[in-house]
Amino acid sequence: MEYRQLGGSGLKVPALSFGTGTFGGKGDLFRAWGSTDVAEATRLVDICLEAGLNMFDSADVYSGGLAEEILGQAIKGRRDAVLISTKATFQSGEGPNEVGSSRYHLTRAVEAALRRLGTDHIDLFQLHAFDALTPIEEALHTLDDLVRAGKIRYIGCSNFSGWHLMKSLAISEKYGLARHVAHQAYYSLIGRDYEWELMPLGLDQKVSAIVWSPLGWGRLTGKIRRGAPPPEKSRLSAKASADAGPKVSDEYLFKVVDAIDEVAAETGKTVPQIALNWLLQRPTVASIIVGARNEEQLRQNLGAVGWNLTREQVVKLDAASELPSAYPYWHQVQFADRNPPAIPISQT
Repeated sequence: MEYRQLGGSGLKVPALSFGTGTFGGKGDLFRAWGSTDVAEATRLVDICLEAGLNMFDSADVYSGGLAEEILGQAIKGRRDAVLISTKATFQSGEGPNEVGSSRYHLTRAVEAALRRLGTDHIDLFQLHAFDALTPIEEALHTLDDLVRAGKIRYIGCSNFSGWHLMKSLAISEKYGLARHVAHQAYYSLIGRDYEWELMPLGLDQKVSAIVWSPLGWGRLTGKIRRGAPPPEKSRLSAKASADAGPKVSDEYLFKVVDAIDEVAAETGKTVPQIALNWLLQRPTVASIIVGARNEEQLRQNLGAVGWNLTREQVVKLDAASELPSAYPYWHQVQFADRNPPAIPISQT
């Protein structure tokens, strides 16, 4: 397993992390993701650690906290061997204050997560979304207090806009507070919006990307082909339609999958392995969160590391997945000699 520096911190994280969204299966949404119990979770953790994958990502809303509980049981007795990443901000209770990034909610959320995980600290704690109703100063002072108390080691955010993240970093610098070192963001071969604003920001400010849904909501598993319906057990199935992610046109998806198939024929790798490896070669990406319902899926995902696509293969995949940029990014290409994109134009 390759280990990469996490943003501007001194922490190294594995190129692949394991997502626990499949743990528990509580509620229709998460049942569609998976329903891994403690025994199976323990087995998956065993396989991860054998492969050098030692970071496990969760959130308080995953199966109503059950995912964190199962993860805590699965790592019991080997806490020192793992890194725990978790998140909070979304509604976690019925009360009006059981949501957001207020001091009240974040403090309670961290304490509850520690109890569920059976640990005294969280290695990476991330704000799951931006809360515009809570002053950024309040959220960051709260996180800084939790870092100083030893309950959190590093902080990050998730699903922030560029200005959300940049303003947060500026406030941390102004007051000498703990600084976001990671941004857990959606990025995939069929979802490259991250490259427009967040990637250049990450490069400039030393904020690494921890990528979620790297296979585009199951669209890049290799099971979706022209003229074939989506698999029944998938985040794209009818039962999980509310979790289908951003719309992707069939023709665009098939164009990307066709290019991946060509590269698969050249490399002998699977469609998911190629999609993951492409991400691992992108600027700012420190770790990719992979999920698995079972041992077979996990071992296939682990096969995405230990090799690299050639430059020619990367260019082929870039070309197939490229979409017109939004303003002002398409306009900035005209001034690329003075304002270069995060990824050279010749590569996209």
